Amino acid sequence: MIRKILVANRGEIAIRVMRTAKEMGIATVAVYSEADRNAMHVRFADEAVLLGPPPSNQSYLLGDKIIAVAKETGADAIHPGYGFLSENAAFSRKVQEAGLIFIGPDPESIERMGSKIEAKQAVKDFGIPMVPGTDHAISDIKEALDVAEKAGYPVLIKASAGGGGKGMRVVQNAAEMEEQMHRAMSEAESAFGDSSVFIEKFVTSPRHIEVQVMADRHGNVIYLFERECSIQRRHQKLVEEAPSAVVSESMRKAMGESAVNVARACNYVGAGTVEFLVDADLNYYFLEMNTRLQVEHPVTEFITGLDLVRMQIEVAQGDELKVKQEDLRIHGHAIELRVTAEDPANNFLPDVGKLITYRRPQGAGVRVDDGYEEGMDIPIYYDPLLSKLIVHAENRQLACERMVRAIDEYTISGAATTLPFGRFVMQHEAFLSGQFDTGFIERYFKPDMLQREEEDELAVAAYVATHLQSRPTAKQTTQQAAQVSNWKKNRIG
Repeated sequence: MIRKILVANRGEIAIRVMRTAKEMGIATVAVYSEADRNAMHVRFADEAVLLGPPPSNQSYLLGDKIIAVAKETGADAIHPGYGFLSENAAFSRKVQEAGLIFIGPDPESIERMGSKIEAKQAVKDFGIPMVPGTDHAISDIKEALDVAEKAGYPVLIKASAGGGGKGMRVVQNAAEMEEQMHRAMSEAESAFGDSSVFIEKFVTSPRHIEVQVMADRHGNVIYLFERECSIQRRHQKLVEEAPSAVVSESMRKAMGESAVNVARACNYVGAGTVEFLVDADLNYYFLEMNTRLQVEHPVTEFITGLDLVRMQIEVAQGDELKVKQEDLRIHGHAIELRVTAEDPANNFLPDVGKLITYRRPQGAGVRVDDGYEEGMDIPIYYDPLLSKLIVHAENRQLACERMVRAIDEYTISGAATTLPFGRFVMQHEAFLSGQFDTGFIERYFKPDMLQREEEDELAVAAYVATHLQSRPTAKQTTQQAAQVSNWKKNRIG
């Protein structure tokens, strides 16, 4: 049994893991950088240990030091959260070699799914739909042209070790191939230390839909339904929901079973997410597997009533899954907005500063996962995610309405955030109708839309203020009424 967990992360996900650990009677150890000395996750843990200076490569990425801290504090397990070392196979292996429990998959699974090429090769024998293209690294221009000709233009060049849009190029015709290949390989080498790329058909108007899976060491693998993640900027998700508005029961079952087979293909253990591209005709294609807990896991928790972190911990300590596939049902609808310190009116550029005002929304069906409070500085060294605002309601329409209410209640000053953008999405016809794809922002959103809204709100506020100032006082109103009354009396008499 796990008695003490070191959480090798920071911010909201560190607190999220610690909350479940405390409910289970498990002690927690926080690690932190000098920039996070006063952070909430440091105060929330039972113990906290300084790792080093603010840059992550001098603190949160020091795997050997984190393992040493775990042993010094008597922790018997490490939870990596997401980001940082969560998908680092070498770290996972070192944790196990140190006699500690890594709350996540085995290093072999991380390695296999960490390479998009290896992942494709691993799952191809399970009959899982794949985007037409190559399942091996490619660098020869002639071969690339042959593959593109067979798949049909446009095609997508992708970095095998990539993510977040790095090492990715769309090629519209043969004349562009050589230049775009060189660019993609160079960017992949720079970003990941691996220039391997592959080519696949570019799916136009795609939706990004993922399936949550959970597996134990007793051969049980289940899927916990899908999440719609198509509202993105620069290949980074901003709004997620569960279930998807376009997935039917039959499609849900097919995608779920495909996701389970992906997990089985790499002997997966723990929480993982299988990502699919879905085309305009609702055909789905395997994209990749994320071998960790996702930022958007709360929407799945809302619609299933399950605690995914608790399930991670139970599986890691060797327990069998307590829920079977046939027991799972979807309850209502959940939506998550990533509240980041970015300015949507300025191309989503980071806008860090001090949180002068920070007040969370409350009420039925509203959840805020965060690691900040009023008066705190937002460090420039890490991801600008401030919080995750999640709502749950009986159906999708009510969930959208609840999200708007929650956004309006969420008061943040000192830094620009994505809250106004979230409100824009929740009230846009394309989102409300479910007829949108990953091109939503490019197609419908312009920064000056938010500027116009702010100007309109300021104009209304100025009008109201002017009107209030010009209104007579109660005493003046009484005197005026008396004068009118006397005038009327004199006219009538």
